[in-house]
Amino acid sequence: MNDDRPATSGGILPAQAIAALTERGAIRPASAYAPDQIQPASLDLRLGARAYRVRTSFLPGSGRSVAACVEAFSLHEIDLTRSAVLETGCVYIAELQEALALPESLSASANPKSSTGRIDVFTRVITDRASAFDQIEAGYRGPLYAEISPRTFPVRVRTGSRLSQIRFRQGDPRLKEADLAALHARDPLVDAAAVSLQGGVPVSVDLAGFDGLIGYRGKRHTGLIDVDRPRGHRTRDFWEPLPADGSRTLILDPGQFYILASKEAVRVPADHAAEMVPFDPLVGEFRVHYAGFFDPGFGLSEAGGAGARAVLEVRSRDVPFLLEDGQIVGRLVYERMLERPATLYGTGAGSNYQAQGLKLSKHFGGEADAAPSV
Repeated sequence: MNDDRPATSGGILPAQAIAALTERGAIRPASAYAPDQIQPASLDLRLGARAYRVRTSFLPGSGRSVAACVEAFSLHEIDLTRSAVLETGCVYIAELQEALALPESLSASANPKSSTGRIDVFTRVITDRASAFDQIEAGYRGPLYAEISPRTFPVRVRTGSRLSQIRFRQGDPRLKEADLAALHARDPLVDAAAVSLQGGVPVSVDLAGFDGLIGYRGKRHTGLIDVDRPRGHRTRDFWEPLPADGSRTLILDPGQFYILASKEAVRVPADHAAEMVPFDPLVGEFRVHYAGFFDPGFGLSEAGGAGARAVLEVRSRDVPFLLEDGQIVGRLVYERMLERPATLYGTGAGSNYQAQGLKLSKHFGGEADAAPSV
């Protein structure tokens, strides 16, 4: 831990502290963790035995449990122990295998995993008495649930599938603008010459092209994506490549899902973690980056990540919207780690996107691109 860090600043808990929390019973998994389930600054959350098709998304609010809301809104129960298909346009609530008994000094937040966001599966974690999604109040004791809503592709999931991840934090470790500027000056966070750090580190979209492509657009009416089959699906069955045409622009169609990439290479120092925050809707009617966590070591050359871009999951809201090359589409906020993780992103299991450029989720590629679709 840095000696010059303010005593009250707190920090994000690293992998070794997450393991210690589990040993003390503050995290209560229903079964032993998978070998790569604990990441450098987060814990993957696993689906439990049951899910429910519900007729509406909801927040329990003060005084209500998720189970009570499910009883009120459920259409039918789904057995995940035998695997199940989750359809597009539907909302599901799934039990998670990890429950919490947090001390009063710790809070937590959740996000979709990168692979989840890149296949346009919208997922949020809910707790009992919650008034906000993906936010776990300090001292929370109780079960965790995932709201799951596939948007473009139907997906197959099962008990143990990992769609969400959770970070634990002590205090308020987010860097203020002056601290962020000092960190960027000492250890550049993006490879841009001059950046405005108000509200975080800006990230812009690259529409000049990567080997002749500016991105991918999700196809409609496709087959299933099995979330537990890495490299098991043919790219061309699910994605339409978008060639670079020299205009360096892209009109987003409402209801369509796009995979694009940042113009900047992004770096997350070993003693910090980052998160892509929601973009200001006053600047554009689109949503960028469902999956916002960037672990310590992302993009670091010493962790094999030199030149790593932020992959952007983009969806227009209600109207067509013109994106232009270099347009700012999001901002990264940085938080201090409580201590450096024992293993950095890119040096251990589960680091699927280190040194990435324009890259689809881990579900695509490999021999399946030359084989019949499943």
